[in-house]
Amino acid sequence: MVQIQESMQAAKQKQDPHAEQNAAVEKSLGRIKQKLIVMSGKGGVGKTSTSVNLAIALAKKGFQVGIMDVDLHGPDVPRMLGLKGMLDLSKNNNKLAPMHRMDNLKAVSIESLTMSKDDAIIWRGPIKFSAIKQFIGDVDWGDLDFLIIDSPPGTGDEPLTIAQTIKDAKAIIVTTPQEVSLADVRKSISFCKTVNMDIFGVIENMSGFVCPHCGESVDIFGVGGGEKTAAAASIPFLGRIPMDPRVVACGDDGCSIQEKYADSGVAIAIGDIADKVATLVNQ
Repeated sequence: MVQIQESMQAAKQKQDPHAEQNAAVEKSLGRIKQKLIVMSGKGGVGKTSTSVNLAIALAKKGFQVGIMDVDLHGPDVPRMLGLKGMLDLSKNNNKLAPMHRMDNLKAVSIESLTMSKDDAIIWRGPIKFSAIKQFIGDVDWGDLDFLIIDSPPGTGDEPLTIAQTIKDAKAIIVTTPQEVSLADVRKSISFCKTVNMDIFGVIENMSGFVCPHCGESVDIFGVGGGEKTAAAASIPFLGRIPMDPRVVACGDDGCSIQEKYADSGVAIAIGDIADKVATLVNQ
């Protein structure tokens, strides 16, 4: 009888070799209330800094937050959060334990699994697909209110894997005001519609710069383009985040502009956006 059961189990695994991993993914996702993928149509729009600051803002409001860095070729989340070292195994099980930025903010990134932070990740699509599923199913995320997913720019393997794996994920699209960025945002909107992913809203980053010396506002990249694009597509507009050199300095130092410069325009804007995102938990 034991041999028959073992044979049946082996046959089942042979029919679906990914069944165990898929079950782990579903179990992990079942403990996460809201999954938000932060996307951008092009690079250089401040997507990762927006992801990190949004995660910190939600954690400061008392939510249990995880941030998953699926930008496999350019992982910057650990550095921006000031996290160093390697991931370890959880004491509760054999899963990977995320690194903690705060008691209620944890993060996972491929950078925290590589010995040298400067080594290039040279992977094709299938390996990326497997790695992202492991980030979900093989990580001890626990119970979360929000999982913020920082994806690379564009509409390639990584966001597609998230769309296929996390059916209830919602997209937050980050753009800058100039037309070249907005054109790529429209591609991101098209991507979400094609894969049936809900879009929670659009954020306009680097929207105006206030001179620290004279106080005059200068629209270096223009202003209002993200809001107009969102309105044209009937998508909620979540807000504008102004330019501030201190965002770069804080990101490089691994500290939070919300903690170091709480009265800055960036910190206030991020807080307002986090308030809108927080309403998702009560829906």
